[in-house]
Amino acid sequence: MAGYVDEHERTMAFAEIALGQIKSLRLTAVPRNYEIWYVYATGTKPELNKIINETLARQGKLTEADLEQIYETYLSPTRAADRVDKVGTRVIHEIDDVMSVISDALGLTSNFNVSLVDASQRLNHAATRDHIKAIIETLVRSTHEMQETNKALEARLTASKREIHSLQQNLEAIRAETMTDPLTGLGNRKYFDRAVIDAVRIARQVNEPLTLLMFDIDHFKSFNDNYGHLTGDQVLRLVAMSLKQTIKGRDIIARYGGEEFAVVLPNTALRQALSVADNIRRAVMSKELKKKSTGEILGRVTISVGVSILQPTDTMDTLIERADACLYAAKRTGRNRVICETDPEFSAESRNRVA
Repeated sequence: MAGYVDEHERTMAFAEIALGQIKSLRLTAVPRNYEIWYVYATGTKPELNKIINETLARQGKLTEADLEQIYETYLSPTRAADRVDKVGTRVIHEIDDVMSVISDALGLTSNFNVSLVDASQRLNHAATRDHIKAIIETLVRSTHEMQETNKALEARLTASKREIHSLQQNLEAIRAETMTDPLTGLGNRKYFDRAVIDAVRIARQVNEPLTLLMFDIDHFKSFNDNYGHLTGDQVLRLVAMSLKQTIKGRDIIARYGGEEFAVVLPNTALRQALSVADNIRRAVMSKELKKKSTGEILGRVTISVGVSILQPTDTMDTLIERADACLYAAKRTGRNRVICETDPEFSAESRNRVA
């Protein structure tokens, strides 16, 4: 019960901060603005806080346009698709503009060629020095116009190259955003599904071993029930931080869903994978969980781990299923341990599932 009270007080404090900001800045108290300031109060999106602070420091207020842009960029559930559409539209416009410039340049080039042919014919029939001089002056003017056109085209193409490069970076940022879990900063399930397919394909091509680790936070529901969801989020970030600190190189880390995480270890045999898994387990267990509001030590977090290794007949699903079965065997036999598919506990778990 104490956890629920703490959670109520904490979230009410965030709500008061949000409403206070709306009131002090004389903003409309619409759901969009409340959501912006509530997230600002929690500090869960540092980039949102940064842009708000910079805008206020620069102009002393937030306009409706500022708020709309902040919401669309950092909070709108459809922002990624909308941003892709906007970038796509800008690319189309950029291509249309470049094609228009090139079309104009081709027209001038065609006219210049006609001028050259005409000058050549006129020179063949020129009878006096003045005639020749007039023809040459016409050619000089045409050549100068052509040079100016080429300069303009070169400048436009250079600007387009910069713009398209910027658009490519925007698309890459959107792609990264759609593949990232916002709470932990790890790859999300979509990222994992794509990455594991590629990892399996490469492992088979080069004939290398590949192992999969599936992690689950022990007693995670109790953290949420006793201390509130914000503490639960803190637990998830703690485990994610431990994974980032332990896993390096080509290894793939993702939040698989809920309190479950996954790590793919390319070119890693089972014995090495077990060592990695146990290092992660120890790293998580070594960190104390502290309540931010009071500094109270809430204890230590532990994880259970299941490990499977890629077999010749495996699909992605069967590889995950075996790692999952090992994970549940680890939880069923005491938690805070690592089980692989060669352990007797895995065989017992498989029999229980069939039964």
